[in-house]
Amino acid sequence: MPPDFILTRQPAPSTDPFRVPWTSDFVEDEYGISISLEVAKVRQVFRWLPPGRFLMGSPVDEPERGSVETLHEVTLSHGFWLADTACTQAFWMSVWPVNPSHFQDDVQNPVENVAWHDAQRFIAELNRRLPGLDSRLPSEAEWEYACRAGTQTPFSFGQQITTEQVNYHGAYPYAGGEKGSHRQGTVPAASLPANAWGLHEMHGNVWEWCADWYADYPSAAQTDPRGPTFGKMRVLRGGTWSDPARYARSATRSRIEPVYRPLSTGFRLALGYR
Repeated sequence: MPPDFILTRQPAPSTDPFRVPWTSDFVEDEYGISISLEVAKVRQVFRWLPPGRFLMGSPVDEPERGSVETLHEVTLSHGFWLADTACTQAFWMSVWPVNPSHFQDDVQNPVENVAWHDAQRFIAELNRRLPGLDSRLPSEAEWEYACRAGTQTPFSFGQQITTEQVNYHGAYPYAGGEKGSHRQGTVPAASLPANAWGLHEMHGNVWEWCADWYADYPSAAQTDPRGPTFGKMRVLRGGTWSDPARYARSATRSRIEPVYRPLSTGFRLALGYR
């Protein structure tokens, strides 16, 4: 793999260009830079992801790959902020009064049973309450860039995963790996290890909606791809607690019509460049 496709950590920028309305606690740590957003005393951390270039999709020799993962170069010319976890039930209820989730034993579990249109209504209400915040769903390219965190292996953790790292159906491991536990539901946000950029549960737990309409990948290099202007199904990424490990791969793509509310579907907020 050409080394220039592996993003290296950029120096910490000055705080002023990276300030976002309504946020606080500009922090630099071992993962990079973060800010916090608090709504009704519920806090969500966002991580800064700098511009970069990466290979999106999977190589033809990646075990258990899908047929719609054509490997292609993608450049993201603008940095953006991405939530370090999927939207929790607590954060959802700080904006929206009704919790749609099936797994309600802990409000720190990700909100699920959410349609793409539900996520968009939540985002619209959040932006109405906090003018200038400009929250949104990430694009599919932004999502995979964040999930990979500079890697080109099947998972951000390497060639293999375990159920200690990722919440998936442990009876169905990846590519001959060892079997693990099946939790039979979601786990609280940030309860499993973060990737190298400080993002938790990008693999497994719940599928996460992306902004894009689903379409086949191009083979040519792309800059800031945003998907087609119209379509029938929206993109989902990341795999879930009930799926075999292969669906948690960084390159795995899923899609469904935006009106449906699977028990395993949530979302993660982005801020900044559209």
